[in-house]
Amino acid sequence: MSLRNTPSRSLEGADRRYLSTVMNKAMLSEEEELDLARRWKEQGDQQAMQYMVSAYLRLVVSTAGRFRNYGLPMADLIQEGNIGLMLAINRFDPERGVRFSTYAAWWIRSSMQEYVLRNWSIVRSGTSAGQKALFFNLRWLRAKLEREGGNAGGGLALDDENRNAIATALKVSPNEVSAMAMRLSSRDHSLNEPIGGEEGGEAFQDFLPDPGPNPEQQVESSHDGALRRAWLTESLQQLNPREQLIVSERMLNDDKVTLEELGERLGVTKERVRQIETKAFAKLQNMVLKRSRDAGETTLIEGFLPSKAKVDTGNCAYC
Repeated sequence: MSLRNTPSRSLEGADRRYLSTVMNKAMLSEEEELDLARRWKEQGDQQAMQYMVSAYLRLVVSTAGRFRNYGLPMADLIQEGNIGLMLAINRFDPERGVRFSTYAAWWIRSSMQEYVLRNWSIVRSGTSAGQKALFFNLRWLRAKLEREGGNAGGGLALDDENRNAIATALKVSPNEVSAMAMRLSSRDHSLNEPIGGEEGGEAFQDFLPDPGPNPEQQVESSHDGALRRAWLTESLQQLNPREQLIVSERMLNDDKVTLEELGERLGVTKERVRQIETKAFAKLQNMVLKRSRDAGETTLIEGFLPSKAKVDTGNCAYC
């Protein structure tokens, strides 16, 4: 039977039976532990490995209980802890003189912490070692400061003194402490979720600012663009055919033609093409500026064409 179709009451019963079985497993002595670890490491004894796993599943369950306050399923935490336990068994060196439970505890806790960081919020937290320590230790540090200040259960205000004390203890900046405290004080919300939980009411997305231009800016941009295009078209028509060709091919097309190619087409050297281009662009610029002054709209040309100084020196960005 698939888990999807299993009644929730049956799942809860299965969970309880699993936890009961795990917690009743006999613990290994140091000698038993070393013997099993050596058999797995040296001989690849699958039975020895499975015996070690079953004996230390209680450590996984115990560690998972420390992370239950993050609102994630206990069963998922246990599964992540089991992965950490398997990694510990594969990496454990029985000749180091360390108990396996001590070694495995780190891997189990690390696997659960990574799971919490991945799933507690859609925005990834704890991207650095300092932020990871801050995420998991901020709450108990605040509680500790509350107890020391005689304000247990009253809610510690994160003032400058307390923020600096936490930052010093965890070796992070006070700003990181403030940002993490804000993150932990609220959870993710769907943008479609109605504010206040009222059906049919305004949703969070209704208050998001639109980063695009507003209607007035759109109309203004369209109007200004049309004016610039008209001035440029009129000015181009005042150039002779050779100048029009060079300006169009060198400045107005997406695929800019090289000076050498234009020289071959016109029967001149590429240096002569560059000279014509520079002079033609200067003429074009002056005509566009004159039209903008006549219309009283000189600000529309700012940034539209390169400065005359750049054109005169042959360093035009369009060249």
